[in-house]
Amino acid sequence: MYPPTCLLCGDTHKEAIDLCLGCRKSLPYNTVACPNCAIPLETSVPELCGNCQKNAPGFHSAFALFRYEEPVRYLIHSLKFGAHYPCARLLGALLAEKLATLNEKPHAIIPVPLHPSRYRWRGFNQATEIARTVSYRLGIPLDLRSCRRIRPTAAQAELTAKQRRRNVRNAFAVETAIQHRHVAILDDVITTCATVGELAKVLYRAGVLRVDVWACARA
Repeated sequence: MYPPTCLLCGDTHKEAIDLCLGCRKSLPYNTVACPNCAIPLETSVPELCGNCQKNAPGFHSAFALFRYEEPVRYLIHSLKFGAHYPCARLLGALLAEKLATLNEKPHAIIPVPLHPSRYRWRGFNQATEIARTVSYRLGIPLDLRSCRRIRPTAAQAELTAKQRRRNVRNAFAVETAIQHRHVAILDDVITTCATVGELAKVLYRAGVLRVDVWACARA
């Protein structure tokens, strides 16, 4: 009955999602990035970054739709710290729109799990809320049972790259036998890839043959 309202400028519009055309054009798309870790590049074509040439990440590939800049940072913070669920639907819809062109889709999507103590404090998992829309739009099953976070960890944003890797070491476990041979880990933001790399390691040990990483933004 009512037209969509843009989550960024508040204007009504005729688009199918809560984002007007003008604001959509202003988003910081991660146009050229390393195919292994999704870090933005200054080159004109995608290629392996220096870090990945020296030490490849512990997963097959990574894709991040945006650079972690405004106004995408605002959308992620509004969801993560303000429980503004329309931002999850919008981010999920934009991510799914781009991923729909993939030639080979995973058998399941696994959002990065929160520790139960963090889940009780926040009340929801932002990665899961984004993944719900991606799963629905791409027709890929959402797996919320196979993996869990078994150890509480400090906030990654306050740590160095080395501290981040140590912080998430042995933080995840596979709870049930995984039948999927190709899965995608989904998170809101990836920075050093420490968290998704640790989760990928656990999945490979459980018998998964290919792990991709999807994120809304790359810091």
